[in-house]
Amino acid sequence: MIKRLRRYNWTSFSGDLFGGFIASLIAFPYGLAMASAMGLPPILGIFTSILTAPITALPGRNTVMIGGASSVTIPFIAVAVRAQGLGGAAKVSIVAAILMLIFSTLRLGRYISLVPHTVMAGFSCGIGGMMVISQLRTIFGLQATPGAGDMSLMAQLFDCLRNLNHIGWMPTMTALVVIAVASWCAHYSPKIPAPLIGILAAILAAAAFGWSSKEVGWLPTSLPPFAGFAWTPSDVYTVLPAGFGLAFVTSVNLLITSRVVEHFRGRHKAMKKTDADRELGAYGIANLAAGMFAAPMSVGIPARSLANVQCGGVSRVSNLIHAGFLLLFVMEGSNLIAHIPLAALAGVTAWMGVRLMEWSTWNRLPMMRRLDASAFLATALSTLFVNAVFAVTLGCSFYLAQYIYQNYFSTRKLLVTEKTPGTPLA
Repeated sequence: MIKRLRRYNWTSFSGDLFGGFIASLIAFPYGLAMASAMGLPPILGIFTSILTAPITALPGRNTVMIGGASSVTIPFIAVAVRAQGLGGAAKVSIVAAILMLIFSTLRLGRYISLVPHTVMAGFSCGIGGMMVISQLRTIFGLQATPGAGDMSLMAQLFDCLRNLNHIGWMPTMTALVVIAVASWCAHYSPKIPAPLIGILAAILAAAAFGWSSKEVGWLPTSLPPFAGFAWTPSDVYTVLPAGFGLAFVTSVNLLITSRVVEHFRGRHKAMKKTDADRELGAYGIANLAAGMFAAPMSVGIPARSLANVQCGGVSRVSNLIHAGFLLLFVMEGSNLIAHIPLAALAGVTAWMGVRLMEWSTWNRLPMMRRLDASAFLATALSTLFVNAVFAVTLGCSFYLAQYIYQNYFSTRKLLVTEKTPGTPLA
């Protein structure tokens, strides 16, 4: 530690300062959009990063990985919010955080990180589809159908398609401006905070052409209150399974992101077994704190983590600076945030969803092994049509079945084939 402090100089600090600043610009619209997609107050998506960044930066293993609200947690928290409001989100998040700490204590992180890439790619693809479908009503400015909140994802999609004759062109144009500008910025340079530029372009376009649509509204700048909730016997059958699924998916995504960031930094050595356990413990503590306020779970975010590295971030200081800038944005820019059109945030969410569709994997699908292709498709479709826990379990079951077959049935068949008359089977 002392040697690292001695090596830390003005160049290192300037890199951390610029990296943390750019990461905060990327995180701001993401956080608002993610919390909104979960059914939570948008400010909680920012609060997650502000609260958890200092916690994960200190005990965490990856010094430049930046966390925040993530799309992978949407299915679990959104369902909890629909069922029990903010209290439901708090309960599921707290259970998931405790389970992450248990995973860390039992040293399970080293095994969780072995979840096949194709399963996570399929899960990412399914989440991307969910993000797009869930925002169609806001993007098209459609009135909520009675009971729409309890509809399945596909039912929501068909309901939107049936009501396209009532489309509101102002929110639609606002969302399309965000998507178009963000796509152009991301294609031009990965260092540009594309979602933020897209939202600013949409606000300017709305002001220039007189577009009007529902806005985010006033946001509290004070510390959110602790979430109120009460445990009930039925939570054993609802909250606990959802909490386990949320903890598992968060852990896998977190550890995969950590590996990606290290690889991007040019550190191609395999992750130490203790590193994965340590990372889970750090994020478990951070998410336990966030869950007390019903804030979304914090997960390692590749976009802002890689932007941090690209812009010079080299140490934990970049994480602290990232949180500091977000706090400054909220305290000094609340009036501007209040006037952001909800359609613009929906456009950001849909844009992120399209980017999560794993198009490169779809292109490689004909060349993939049948096992990998089947696991990918099963996970993606199950995420859309069933739920996230079932999807990841189903995807992993393909590889478990292959392992059992190769290590039991194939060996037994080989022994039977090699057996000669009069020779007992070994």
